[in-house]
Amino acid sequence: MVDGRGRPVALAITAGQLGDARAAIDLIAAVAPSQSLAADTAYDSDAIRRFLIERGTIPVIPNNPTRKRHHPFDAQAYKRRNLIERMFCRLKDFRRVATRYDKLAANYAATVHLAAIMIWWL
Repeated sequence: MVDGRGRPVALAITAGQLGDARAAIDLIAAVAPSQSLAADTAYDSDAIRRFLIERGTIPVIPNNPTRKRHHPFDAQAYKRRNLIERMFCRLKDFRRVATRYDKLAANYAATVHLAAIMIWWL
């Protein structure tokens, strides 16, 4: 899937009880390296930070409050993350996406893709 500017976007449907951070490295690896990557504190792990730095990407991830060793953090760059949050809000405007009526992951992924296409089209 690509975004409105022709850049690739990775999508994975995981089990509801599985934390997003476990799938993060696979999703990030599926697209070309970028200059920076913004994420919230749920993605504050040494493994994700190491993976990003190794591929030449600057992690823009706030430190988890329980972290003992703090990493540098660009608060100005992090403010732009609201664009991503607004995109998820737009996806959740589609009731079927927000409530996940589909039992099969393939059907749900198709629903999310269709909703994303409709958002991009309009």
